[in-house]
Amino acid sequence: MDKIKSVAEQITGGKAPVDPVEGQSAAPSEPKGGKGEFPKPGAFPVESQVDRPVGIQEDMEKKPEPATVQEGEDGFDHYKPAGKLLGKKTIVTGGDSGIGRAAAVMFAMEGADVAIVYLPEEQVDADKTKKLIEAAGRQCLLLPQDIRDEEGCKRVISTVVTQWGHIDVLVNNASVMYSVPDITDISTEQFDRTIKTNIYGTFFLTRAAVPHIPKGGSIIVTASQVAYAGPPMLVDYTMTKAALVGLVRSLSNQLLPKGIRVNAVCPGPVWTPLQPAAMDPSQMKEWHNSPAPIGRIGQPSELGPAYVFLASQDGSFISGQSIHVNGGAIVNG
Repeated sequence: MDKIKSVAEQITGGKAPVDPVEGQSAAPSEPKGGKGEFPKPGAFPVESQVDRPVGIQEDMEKKPEPATVQEGEDGFDHYKPAGKLLGKKTIVTGGDSGIGRAAAVMFAMEGADVAIVYLPEEQVDADKTKKLIEAAGRQCLLLPQDIRDEEGCKRVISTVVTQWGHIDVLVNNASVMYSVPDITDISTEQFDRTIKTNIYGTFFLTRAAVPHIPKGGSIIVTASQVAYAGPPMLVDYTMTKAALVGLVRSLSNQLLPKGIRVNAVCPGPVWTPLQPAAMDPSQMKEWHNSPAPIGRIGQPSELGPAYVFLASQDGSFISGQSIHVNGGAIVNG
């Protein structure tokens, strides 16, 4: 336990990542040669990224008022790990920044090795997340991949299984979002991109991963409060998040006999790179001035513990559910 506390101090002390704690040496995140070698960043083929809203956390300047429970750049210093995921092998899509980074780093703080899947243009954020994971004494695999590519998703799973043997936790977190007030202005290209990223990508990765998830494993999907609230400017995005809630319910019933739990986390308004990438300045101002009932916008580090809970034995009696972390909004359904 002292080692775990030491790791938390290393990550959250406001300093650059330091060497792993004694007795927890981090294996190289890029194995040399042989069957276990995985591609370097940029090696996976991707589809065209033209006009795709890619949010980079390092580019975010103006931030909302921080939560009182956290301080520091990433907000991990309030989190107290307890070894809940020791030795687990995990995948987090969109793990380079925002909610995905929070989940990935907290998984590492709890003792898990983490593979993060991200777009090549998000490399700067991915590199930072990797340093935070390795500061916790855990391995981090960097897997740049557009999850709209079915074969690419298969390669992601194959790479992780070759390296680690199996997958204990799969977090389907990556998504794209566009804010368009009028449905007649949603282009077919935008609709196709949103559906394929948010639904196809989740399906492709989950289908490829399930044969490699042992009894006791967990699949977590990032849905959203919008699936229940239906904001008028996010029609296509809302469709995808509602579909993911349905996926969670159905897949839970299918996989529970195998001992695999499936759940969703439904964030409310949270400050991540997705918002400034998808909204124009006026929309951002309106969003920022319409906080959750708690009176502010949430921080990614306030979402991370929900993923740890669902990934660990703490959530062993929970499946097919949507956990709402939304700052007090009442949600039915």
